[in-house]
Amino acid sequence: MNSMDWADLPDLKTPYVLVQKERLLRNIRRGAAIATEAGIRLRPHVKTHKSIELAALQHEHGAEGLTASKPSEAEIFVRAGFKDVLVAYPVIDPERIIPLLRAADCNRASVTFIADSREGLTAVEKAAQAAGRSVPVRIKIDVGLHRCGIAAESPALEGLADILKRSSALIFDGLVSHAGHAYGRTGRDQIGEVAAEERRLMLLARERLTGLGLPDAKISVGSTPTVFSSETFAGIDEIRPGNYVFLDLTAVRLGIATHDDIALAVVATIVSANEDYYIVDAGSKALTSDLGAHSSGGAGFGLASTFDDRASQLPVARLSEEHGFVERRGGALPVGTRVLIYPNHACPVVNLFNRLAVYDPEGEPSLWSVDARGRSV
Repeated sequence: MNSMDWADLPDLKTPYVLVQKERLLRNIRRGAAIATEAGIRLRPHVKTHKSIELAALQHEHGAEGLTASKPSEAEIFVRAGFKDVLVAYPVIDPERIIPLLRAADCNRASVTFIADSREGLTAVEKAAQAAGRSVPVRIKIDVGLHRCGIAAESPALEGLADILKRSSALIFDGLVSHAGHAYGRTGRDQIGEVAAEERRLMLLARERLTGLGLPDAKISVGSTPTVFSSETFAGIDEIRPGNYVFLDLTAVRLGIATHDDIALAVVATIVSANEDYYIVDAGSKALTSDLGAHSSGGAGFGLASTFDDRASQLPVARLSEEHGFVERRGGALPVGTRVLIYPNHACPVVNLFNRLAVYDPEGEPSLWSVDARGRSV
């Protein structure tokens, strides 16, 4: 197959998600190489792709565990045979945890939770007691995003450490962070500064916990930009990038990728045209209205190009639910033309589709199921 055949993959109706496997594998190997060179564990975040088949590919290339957002998402991968899953979301309802623990028991898997409050630790403890087992848990540290987590310097860390020391159902498993504010920076140098501060705060938190009677805490950090831009992982035990498998226009804006690294696009068809815009059949229900991770990003909702001229990229200026407005800029593409649209943020795009069309230049095209689509509880 040549590049012109992509549009026929495999006779799908638009809009659909196209994954270029050659680029996907290159990105997966890039993440694996960073972990190997640093001598640390790679635990990729599956919320990006929600695909069992893609997770298996990551496992083949060195991933030693997986990260999921919600318990129901993690359960999909546990039932598929993955043996080590971290739920990187502060669950405060034990009833949401119990089904995952039972699935882990049935499949002989290990599941780890995070918490940043007494309520979170209590929820995990109650679920563990209901399941009749002990459960590993990590403390979430806020390293600057100010979303979830406890500050490394916070006196509240003492209270959480006390609960962990007294509980027979909870096993302290270390520290976890997400420097998502790196998405608001520009360039590798600025992102590297965020990564350095994340590392400093995590080492400080570990030092404090050692003094509180919880020594040798493992440190797990995340976010694709900081993983790609960090100058050192000294003292770090694990990385959890997610978006790195696909990348997107946000990664290009940040300077950690080029357009040729983006492995995911939405294929759409021009269904109408006027003086200003080509109207395509991919709106917010296919591209999302997300400007980028953590609401970062520039103007527009993606870049469109034809299959035979991918260098000429036209901004997707507006979205309605089922329509996208692609700037014409003097062009004259006929109605019926299929276009590739590279999104600002790949992760939410995947959750809008049931399957991924995978183009492999060395093999047959295939369809991969988005197995954990909609698993958000």
